[in-house]
Amino acid sequence: MLRCTRCGKTYPETFRLRCDCGGTLLVEREVYDFFGNLMPYFDARRYVQFLPVSGSLLPPPVPAITPVVELEVESVNALFKLDYLQPSGSFKDRGTWVTVAKLMEEGINEVVLDSSGNAALSMALYSLPAGITVHTFVSYGALPEKLALLQRLGAVIHFVDGDRMAVHERAVEFAEKTGLTYVSHWLNPYFLEGTKTAAFEVYEQVGVPDYVLVPTGSGTLFLGLWKGFTELKRMGEITDLPRLVAVQATGYESLCNRSPLKNKLADGIAIPEPPRLDEMKRALKETNGLCVSVTWEETEEAWEWLKRAGFLVEPTSAVVLAALWKLVETGEIPDGSKVLLPLTGSGLKLTEGI
Repeated sequence: MLRCTRCGKTYPETFRLRCDCGGTLLVEREVYDFFGNLMPYFDARRYVQFLPVSGSLLPPPVPAITPVVELEVESVNALFKLDYLQPSGSFKDRGTWVTVAKLMEEGINEVVLDSSGNAALSMALYSLPAGITVHTFVSYGALPEKLALLQRLGAVIHFVDGDRMAVHERAVEFAEKTGLTYVSHWLNPYFLEGTKTAAFEVYEQVGVPDYVLVPTGSGTLFLGLWKGFTELKRMGEITDLPRLVAVQATGYESLCNRSPLKNKLADGIAIPEPPRLDEMKRALKETNGLCVSVTWEETEEAWEWLKRAGFLVEPTSAVVLAALWKLVETGEIPDGSKVLLPLTGSGLKLTEGI
């Protein structure tokens, strides 16, 4: 069922984004023995028993179980989770796959979303074989490489003159005016069900990290990881949750104190007013977590380091490494800690002619 995070009202598992009271929704289900419910697949279908989908309508392609690369960084064991190797080049494929499965179950064939690039690309890719038309709202400042890919995937692109929040507002207005289904990953409870599978994979691959550093704007990966590790604890698989670290871009913080300096290089998390802010605060409290913000210069330095290390990612992915450096330097993360750093988006999308 779906449960409101504000008033507690419940709803059946249909495609719905908000409670009648305006609160956000989370999927709530009974969870059982983890290993006793795994499916014999080596992709996202492995965890289908833990997802709010029937299993009979699952769109191709299927998100991958992405590798973890272990490196010694600043005296800690850094675990780089390569989610930029997903089919569309972004961790968002996890949430999109579950979302499109729900849309297929309900016979919805035309949707609206707002995205700076990765969410729209993911939705367009997974919607194409499902026969779903995607209207995506983007700012005029969106990267031309991503726009070219969106066009090739058949998305209907709507340009908005304004910042990321203005793009969001225009998409909502369009959906309400046309009566089309709005599928924003910011609000979509089924998207979080997809991103929680990253926690399941990490647990199977390397156990429970001491810290999990997550690029955090709207919070879809941050909350998905929190939900996944929480479910593992409820199943009795783990005893303690990892400490979650919300990594934000300066000038766009929602959890850290807002800085006057804007880090526009990390454009994927330039979301100063996320609708699930209360849930993000709850996740920080339950995991004894913390928030850290990084500047343009810190992001750029980490991005260059990652490229030299062989990780071809987009700049937003680099904020987690920049945050790791800061937290190790201050002693917040002690020597010998096991630290998970998801690398969320591919750098190949920044290359002309792809």
